[in-house]
Amino acid sequence: METIKLGLIDDHNLFREGIKSLLKRMANISLVLEAVSGKDLLAQLNNVVPDVILLDLEMGDMNGVDTTLKLQELYPDLKIIILTMHTEERMISYLMEAGANGYLLKDTTQHELEIAIRSTYENGFYFNSFVSEALLKGLKHKTSKPPAIRKDYHLTSRELEVLEGITQEYTTAEIAEQLFLSVRTIEGHRKNLMGKLGVKNTAGLVIKAVKEKIISV
Repeated sequence: METIKLGLIDDHNLFREGIKSLLKRMANISLVLEAVSGKDLLAQLNNVVPDVILLDLEMGDMNGVDTTLKLQELYPDLKIIILTMHTEERMISYLMEAGANGYLLKDTTQHELEIAIRSTYENGFYFNSFVSEALLKGLKHKTSKPPAIRKDYHLTSRELEVLEGITQEYTTAEIAEQLFLSVRTIEGHRKNLMGKLGVKNTAGLVIKAVKEKIISV
């Protein structure tokens, strides 16, 4: 099993120490970067780029929202799990659509934290029931602009099969095995899907697929 390189960004020393003690109990997860703000993170990324980061929202020097947007611009392959006390549905919807791959509350368990890290690394996203409900409510009650006419994204039957596998949280290898295709072919389909749907990452792909009713939930 590959070791997952993790970054932890939070301006509270005591909280970081608590998370670090939990991470030591998780096999094949290595903390390679620790930062106290978005600016601190960006400076350190010049030397090491983790696979996944745990990112707080409230930080004095460049908050988590601005950091997420900047990371999408500079490091689009870096996977972001928001780890915060903010429970607002609008905040969750905004950040997930802006490019975050997962969203956890700080009262989460060690077990869920580990699942979230591994799922985000392997599948590109992690939605628990709380986040899924918030996203669905956000999609249902969004009224800032009139609903757009649904587009025809011209997805092939094979792309739809891959998309369904992604939304069911199967890994690339598992989808490849189910469809009797190579991992490289599945990755190609995933890239094509993101291009056709105009999204930045796998989490955005799932959100857009549900939003546009391409995949039902």
